[in-house]
Amino acid sequence: MPEPAHHVSRRNLLKTALGTGVAGSLAAAGVGVAHAHGPEESKIPSEDFQASGKKIKQSVMAWCFNPMPMETFVPACAQMGLVGVEGIDPKYYPLMKEHGLKVSLCSGHGFANGPVNPDNHAMCKAKLTEAIDRAVKWDCQNVITFTGMGEKGISSEQSKKNCIDLWKQVIPYAEEKNVTLVLEHLNSRDDSHPMKGHPGYFGDDVDLCIDLIKEVDSPNMKLLFDFYHVQVMNGDVIRRFRQSLPYIGHLHTAGNPGRCELDENQEMNYAAIIQAVAESDYDGYVVQEYIPTWDDKLGSLRHGVKLCDV
Repeated sequence: MPEPAHHVSRRNLLKTALGTGVAGSLAAAGVGVAHAHGPEESKIPSEDFQASGKKIKQSVMAWCFNPMPMETFVPACAQMGLVGVEGIDPKYYPLMKEHGLKVSLCSGHGFANGPVNPDNHAMCKAKLTEAIDRAVKWDCQNVITFTGMGEKGISSEQSKKNCIDLWKQVIPYAEEKNVTLVLEHLNSRDDSHPMKGHPGYFGDDVDLCIDLIKEVDSPNMKLLFDFYHVQVMNGDVIRRFRQSLPYIGHLHTAGNPGRCELDENQEMNYAAIIQAVAESDYDGYVVQEYIPTWDDKLGSLRHGVKLCDV
């Protein structure tokens, strides 16, 4: 039975508007466009939402939002109360600075060709040294590093030794410059997408990564604890976060499965996770690093930022 005219829903009104080409007029009147994915509109923060940053210092991984122009993305991040951005081309660092955003993480070598193989050591050392210098220039605390993929013919024990040897070559310079190398643990289980999982990655066990960090034995070598990757590989993320806290230098978030938004379409209770972070003595960045599935990508980011703003 057709819905009476006076009971037409807001969502149906918007669908009609999109079909007749007047969505722009509705937006100008302050009516938001419905999302094909994600929570009901009443749960989505308005565009004037701004995080308080009282207990959680938030940043975002820019590559997840490609191909959105950074000239659009960066100001939007500042407007919603983020204090940093990472995973962005350094040519946009001045734009970030203009909007009061810090570089929360500097990139070095990639995750595939890492120090597991000694043939990569010269490259890794050069890339990490360059990244440390960039971090100093832009007042960034952390530089990311990886183990790289495991390789045939290189045993697990030799792979560990090779990684430690490379990091011990770099860590004195990091200490001198007061920059921290953060080793990211990545999951090797999800093979559905090249950025949702990394089959063959050597450092796929968070406890192994912590053991490697202990062997380097420097306050400037820490763990990049990614809740998504830890959930996929290890689970029990709140307990693991608390146990790993002395070694954690950086935090990433995403929903699982699918590396999606921190919404009801995934299994992790981020309200409890972020509360655990807020109650700890961790004072680094909490970084949104999910791959957006909502039609309104900035709306999805505001949702995540609000959830983490405790």
